[in-house]
Amino acid sequence: MIAGLVALVPLLAAVVLGFVRDRAIGAWIVIAASTAAFGLACALPWQMGAGTLLLVDPLSVHMAILTSFVGMTTAWFSRRYIEIEMITGRLDGLRARQYHVLFQAFLGFMLLALLSNNLGLTWGAMEAATIAAVLVVGLPRTDLAISAAWKMFVLCGVGIALALFGTIVLYLAAQPSLGPGLPAMSWSALAVAAPGFKAPLLNLAFVFLLIGYGTKAALAPLHAWMPDAHAEGPTPVSAVLSGSILNVALAVLLRVRGLMASNPDAISPGIPLMALGLLSLLLAAFALWRRYDVKRFFAFSSVEQSGLAAFAFGIGGPAAMFAGMLHVTLHTLIKAAIFQCVGRASQLKGGQKFADIGGLIASHRALGLTLAAGIVAVAGMPPFGLFSSEFLIMLATIRSWPWLALPVGLGLVVGGWAMFNRLISLCLGAATPNRGPAPALIDLVPAWLHLALAVVLGMAMPAGLVAWFSLVAEGLR
Repeated sequence: MIAGLVALVPLLAAVVLGFVRDRAIGAWIVIAASTAAFGLACALPWQMGAGTLLLVDPLSVHMAILTSFVGMTTAWFSRRYIEIEMITGRLDGLRARQYHVLFQAFLGFMLLALLSNNLGLTWGAMEAATIAAVLVVGLPRTDLAISAAWKMFVLCGVGIALALFGTIVLYLAAQPSLGPGLPAMSWSALAVAAPGFKAPLLNLAFVFLLIGYGTKAALAPLHAWMPDAHAEGPTPVSAVLSGSILNVALAVLLRVRGLMASNPDAISPGIPLMALGLLSLLLAAFALWRRYDVKRFFAFSSVEQSGLAAFAFGIGGPAAMFAGMLHVTLHTLIKAAIFQCVGRASQLKGGQKFADIGGLIASHRALGLTLAAGIVAVAGMPPFGLFSSEFLIMLATIRSWPWLALPVGLGLVVGGWAMFNRLISLCLGAATPNRGPAPALIDLVPAWLHLALAVVLGMAMPAGLVAWFSLVAEGLR
């Protein structure tokens, strides 16, 4: 019951928001619905079980709590952000209402995909979340925003179509063991019966599902939609796109990986995941040096971090899975904080090129220091938690694939160096002129909360959270 409400609350809020004309009331409905979804998600650890359509296990619970938390903090950040966009004329009243509706639909469908126990429902929820994201990316209605939305629709649409074919093939592979109907489409039933599936069909399904959902996870070379979507869409959506939508796709790939690993005749799922992950890490790390748009820069950083997580999941084993889940969690928290700071800096400076934004610490100390902390965090430096997760991933690599430690380390060093180079231009030096209202300190509270959690999870994780991450990792093959 509670699992259904986690996804249903944002979706119902989206319907209600369609009839609310008062923008202030609409913004508070978004905050209330997102907060309620997070509160309900926090109750899921005590509601474990598999139903006909919904699955509440450690993986889905962890991802649902993380996604709903980012949705809640982004909703708080969005209220002031949308107000300023309207003041400056970049959004009108109608598009502000559309943003609220689409944001809640996007959040609700992501949560539904995470908690689904049905192959078809998972695919349908991902498709619906993609459509909502495409529409919200195009809301600014500039030529570049429409082009970015169209590019996202085409590339992600192709990916989702391939995932549909993979879903059908997986269903066909399950039929001899589970029979026709819902049992052959249940993730929980598939996990039990997968050792008896015919390997050729299972292998074919894996290839299409990896390409299809890999597109949504922004794994290279399937990542091309993401930089444009970040650069041209509303910044609050970037805070969700950078972590949550990638996590949903990675969660599906983890379930498919488990099915493959349990079948002795199927191909090893780890090597393809490692290959795409390493390619993403290296491509994005070097691409960071040629990015001059702030949001596009951090979009490539998300490709890099998603690739590193996929690489860890490809290695497999409890230690690598623990490191991968920790990395996904920390990256989601840190990148959401960064985009919240970048959104306010872009409004303040009237642009999002590195040449437009500079010297934030000199002109707006709190905003500049918060953004600097976020950049240090995503570069993988202590005391922030990505240092711990990257260290654990490197240890797992050295234990299992020692010769791959060099390219992984190269990607991390090149990416981290690019981060510090951009930190200097964004936060230090002479301040560029202001072209918008300065942010209030209360606007930075969500970002501070994210960064504080990143410190705690990386450097002083409570024993209960260690046990929880271990439980999630042990549930993954």
